[in-house]
Amino acid sequence: MRPIILSSLKHYNRETFIKDLLAGIIVGIVALPLAIAFGIASGVTPEQGIITAIVAGFVISLLGGSKVQIGGPTGAFIVIIAGIIAQYGIQGLMVATVLAGCLLILLGALRLGTIIKYIPYPIVVGFTSGIALTIFTTQVQDLLGLTINGSVPADFISKWVCYAQNITSIDVWSAIVGIGSVVIIAMWPMLNRVRYVGGRLSSLNKIPGSLVAIIVMTIAVLILKAHGLATSVDTIGDRFTINASLPAPAVPALSWEVVRSLFAPALTIAVLGAIESLLSATVADGVIGDRHDSNQELIAQGVANIVSPIFGGIPATGAIARTMTNINNGGQTPISGIVHAVVLLLIFLLLMPLAQYIPMACLAGVLVIVSYNMSGWRTFKQLMKNPKSDISVLLITFLLTVIFDLTVAIEVGLMLACLLCMRRMAETTQVSVLTDEIDPATEVDFEATNLEHFRIPDGCEVYEINGPFFFGIANRFEEIMGRAHRRPKVRIIRMRKVPFVDSTGMHNLENLIAMSRSQGIHIILSGVQPKVREVLMHNDFGSIVGEDNIQPHINAALERAKEVLNEK
Repeated sequence: MRPIILSSLKHYNRETFIKDLLAGIIVGIVALPLAIAFGIASGVTPEQGIITAIVAGFVISLLGGSKVQIGGPTGAFIVIIAGIIAQYGIQGLMVATVLAGCLLILLGALRLGTIIKYIPYPIVVGFTSGIALTIFTTQVQDLLGLTINGSVPADFISKWVCYAQNITSIDVWSAIVGIGSVVIIAMWPMLNRVRYVGGRLSSLNKIPGSLVAIIVMTIAVLILKAHGLATSVDTIGDRFTINASLPAPAVPALSWEVVRSLFAPALTIAVLGAIESLLSATVADGVIGDRHDSNQELIAQGVANIVSPIFGGIPATGAIARTMTNINNGGQTPISGIVHAVVLLLIFLLLMPLAQYIPMACLAGVLVIVSYNMSGWRTFKQLMKNPKSDISVLLITFLLTVIFDLTVAIEVGLMLACLLCMRRMAETTQVSVLTDEIDPATEVDFEATNLEHFRIPDGCEVYEINGPFFFGIANRFEEIMGRAHRRPKVRIIRMRKVPFVDSTGMHNLENLIAMSRSQGIHIILSGVQPKVREVLMHNDFGSIVGEDNIQPHINAALERAKEVLNEK
């Protein structure tokens, strides 16, 4: 494993640098309002959101396994960050982020990056849609300028009850700014369909709608306030003191008690970060026709999440929207991601004091659009046409995310993923019973010189297991044999299509042999694959069943069965 930037620079030239430079500048501009909005919505300062985009964005591009991945704070983390801060404080968040970084590095070092890809799609869509609805819910107060005495309840249902009870306290000016911001962002792509202005190619399509909305609404509110209007509209400066300087590095204090109490939140950050970053990198691969190194990407994400809190940042991961912006504007290598971080740093140092004039309602409008784009409601609707098992997983994950929290949703979602995997593996394993004859024309484990139909002798039954013999199928195999109407003298168990056997399968097989012995039934294993045979012999099955009762193919097993029947 090695950072992909090393191979990208081998044939780097001036033309590629210009493309990366322009893409990086545009992505930096796009990332600015999002970083501020994500920081505030997460319960930290706007500076911390931008610092995260700078530090984590730089590290992810420098060490990552994708050519075009852009890292930084994302909407998916808003809910979980706010929850951790509410329970453990800002120091708890810093520790949890560092622990999550260590877990991500461990996942990458153990080459477990591909495992994340096996999480069922309904689970990913379920908690992504749930996060989107939760983000929207948290922005209603600022979007409409509601006046609420005390703090807004944390849980979803109580929050909406509180909004309903205070709906008459809507501030008209805040609502105009918030809804107006949503309209500008939503309509901006439509305005850019006109590509030519005065016979020349328009560059307006390079400017993100969120930045346009912030500029327009900030200027509008400043003008209105100068004329004694819209004085009730809160701005960032009304709630935060803007500090346009990088904080001194500070390593959060770690102790065993702190680590133990924050391990669950750290695991949630790590899993969510891994899923989102690898999903973003995979989407990017499909667009640029490349392949990312998932393990190297996880290591980069881990390092970024260790470094980010040292400078006062919050959790970060790969951002799909910014990654796609990078691609669409010509980004070729990780240099564009580094440029994006440098652009944000310059804006932070030179222009950050201007952020105090941005209306909170406008940022709420930006996040409403973010939540809409995250919701994937079309995909959600499409998945509702899938089998009932997929629909159940989708709805359970969605409702757990919304009603409880993301930690519960991810834990239950991963458990559901495992159960679904085991169920589907069990469904692929079939057990069949043969009592008459076997046609060698359909076999692959018989002696080629013997082409006659093999008749199964009287007093013998042949059971064939087709698929993995693990705990999901072992009990079913026992049930099938238990339903047999007659008791044979010999049972042949064909295992030629069993690729592996687990401890439960071996335990059930051992019990079957012991039970059959007590009933006077002889067991013969046929066609055991080398890897499975090695596992069985390692667990002393040679002495349990007898090595002469483990036969390489079915005709040898049938011959052995005839010998046993003649002896009886």
